[in-house]
Amino acid sequence: MTVVALVGNPREGSRTLTVATQVAHAVGLRLNPADLSASANGTSGSRVSGNGTVGGGSAEFGSAEPNGAPGAGRSYEVVDLSALGPHLLAPGAHSGVEVALELVREASVLVVASPTYKGTYTGLLKSFLDRLPPQALAGTAALPLLVMGDAKHALAVEVHLRPLLVELGASVPTPGLAFLEADFPRLEEVVAAWADRIAPQVRAITALRPAASAAASRSPA
Repeated sequence: MTVVALVGNPREGSRTLTVATQVAHAVGLRLNPADLSASANGTSGSRVSGNGTVGGGSAEFGSAEPNGAPGAGRSYEVVDLSALGPHLLAPGAHSGVEVALELVREASVLVVASPTYKGTYTGLLKSFLDRLPPQALAGTAALPLLVMGDAKHALAVEVHLRPLLVELGASVPTPGLAFLEADFPRLEEVVAAWADRIAPQVRAITALRPAASAAASRSPA
């Protein structure tokens, strides 16, 4: 089971990235209990951004096995859009964008994260998701996440981000997470409580993934 965090903040190393990776880690451990002991020493995963090459720098991806434990399976992967912005609006294909799109399409669980801009998600996230074909996320359990400075925007995760994911065919079985910046000192506690609450519904959706994906492939365009 692959958990992927898609991060739509244009700033590299953003707080949105920090929250999204913590969410992906927490959800992944609850869906794959065997990873718990292997990951006990910290959050681990792989990251995709930039030009999609393998190696160092800001454009890297590779094994996502927790702490290199053999046979432990993937904990989570991250698609960070901060380095892909210029390529999303450029004509023609770009290797980093194509790698990112493939990871998102193949995710069993997709954490979709954005800072709250003007009361909704970012244009960067929308530009990326607009590249997906209809029903591209059929069979995927999507978990919307917005990071915000003011609680008055909390409904945006349900009113704006959830419908976007449903339009792409994703199942959004749980309330999204509206994470307040003021809660950063309690990040692990807040995310753990939310992950405990939503894990049973997500597990049920992922169990149906093969059937849902097959049905979508038979549907007319």
